[in-house]
Amino acid sequence: MPRKTRDAAEVKTVDPELTAKAIAKAVCDGDIVNLRFLFHTFSPARADSPERFETDKYAYLLPTAREEGTLPFKESLQRVKEPDVWGHCQHELEASHSPQLHADLLLLLADNALQAGRYASAAQAYELLRIRERMQDELLRQADEAFDGGNVAHGVRGYMIASRLAYDYAAFPEPLPALADYQKRALMLHGDYPAQLSDCLAMKEDDAFLDAALSYLVLDPDVAARLKQRPLEQRIAFLKRLVREEDPAWDEFVEAYVEACRVTSDLGERWRPGDRGSGGTGTDLAKEIAGQLADDPMRIPAFLVGRTIEDGEWWQYLKELAYMHPAGALFVVRQLVGDREILLPCHKPDSPVAKELGLTKAPDPFAWAAEDSGAGGD
Repeated sequence: MPRKTRDAAEVKTVDPELTAKAIAKAVCDGDIVNLRFLFHTFSPARADSPERFETDKYAYLLPTAREEGTLPFKESLQRVKEPDVWGHCQHELEASHSPQLHADLLLLLADNALQAGRYASAAQAYELLRIRERMQDELLRQADEAFDGGNVAHGVRGYMIASRLAYDYAAFPEPLPALADYQKRALMLHGDYPAQLSDCLAMKEDDAFLDAALSYLVLDPDVAARLKQRPLEQRIAFLKRLVREEDPAWDEFVEAYVEACRVTSDLGERWRPGDRGSGGTGTDLAKEIAGQLADDPMRIPAFLVGRTIEDGEWWQYLKELAYMHPAGALFVVRQLVGDREILLPCHKPDSPVAKELGLTKAPDPFAWAAEDSGAGGD
């Protein structure tokens, strides 16, 4: 029996005006994902696809009445409807091969994404145009000019945007924009247990600390390395501005950090050499801390992240801290309390970086350790 064919009434027709508006919206929004989808096999913009723009399912692809009235959208729609651009789009929507997006649309989309702070989308569009690295270089050039002119805010913004355009060529199954993987980076920062307090990151000298901090917070290693050439004062100003801009809740973290320092300091003050006897050990300290905190030393890292993690290990608290307040991971230390490691606040009292970030308003959590060390050396 011959197979039935669809009659003419069932053949799908696509409204070209809806297609043009959908493409213009993706370009105006700086949304590379939506733009690529519109040329996908199952796109509602394709005549051979069963999907339709007119359904609620794809309402997100079309502009609202308010959006249609904006100048950026009108400019994007005008660009889409230019004869050579529209002809290219129609050809790609009818072709069976992988679509080739028009360069003019990609460039406009990338610029719009950059303005909107959609850096991953901008990076993908610039990468498709093979100009991503050139854009990074130009942003860094402008950022250096801003720094040289004393405009720290513009300098920080330029460096951070350039960093956000970084690409991860080792990503699977294809290269992708680099992600802000602070949780993974924080674990790498604290991968080695400090044999002495002075070995931890927070206690390093200013130059070494800033190098580590900027390498951690700046996504692109080449951009971070470029910052190392700047004077110490500029790097401190950069870090301060960066933390404040990237973490709107930093002041809330400072309050929690102050409380964590206070508790840690109080415990240390109670754990004096005379109370320990001549054979004071880490076990004695564990007992003292456990007694003062009602057998719950995990209260200290809980202050840092704002909650208690059930059966949480130090690295779990560190990952949560890095997610909530990335820069907070620079001012903590792993310490063994009894048979369990916990995360404690830590900073140099005379650190200009800690001062600029408001952390030196907290008491030095390990002042007692320095006093004991000095006493033991007499």
